[in-house]
Amino acid sequence: MWIALYYGRPLGLFWVVKYVFFVLGVSLPWVGIIYWILTPLTLFLSYMFTDICRRRLGGRITFAQAWGFGVLLYFFSAVIVSLAHFVFYRYIASPDYLASVMQTAAEMLTQINPQMQETLRATPLPTPMDLTLQDIVSNTFYGALFSIPVAARLRRKTNQGFIPPARRRRKPDKQSETTPQK
Repeated sequence: MWIALYYGRPLGLFWVVKYVFFVLGVSLPWVGIIYWILTPLTLFLSYMFTDICRRRLGGRITFAQAWGFGVLLYFFSAVIVSLAHFVFYRYIASPDYLASVMQTAAEMLTQINPQMQETLRATPLPTPMDLTLQDIVSNTFYGALFSIPVAARLRRKTNQGFIPPARRRRKPDKQSETTPQK
């Protein structure tokens, strides 16, 4: 669906802005709080974009259409933000950045499970391309999960033919029809 690509761009750019706050939050903790405040907004934006897609389809959308739109929306957004991740890992971050992150993660995992220490030592460091591809897959997977409740909420709704209760004409009572007007 071309509409998923169209709305995947602003969501992807939103994720890039969030990622900047995440990276800056490492050295400035108050900026990292902004990242966590913006994170739930992703769910709202995906709901809003899926609703727009539903309206463009005439007000009706099936669960499969809404879910497929959500998966594609997250996929296209993931491609955009993964480009920013790749640029950061490859050109902006210090060369030992990935090694220090992996070392910290390894220390945390060995505290939980000491038997993993040898396995983690044998694992090679991921390259920026490995991390970029992993980000695309993981964001698309999470998008597939998060799109389930959105699709369930928006499926088969229609605005056509709906008359708000205040504007409906009341049928006259049978009693008022038979009583003569004064």
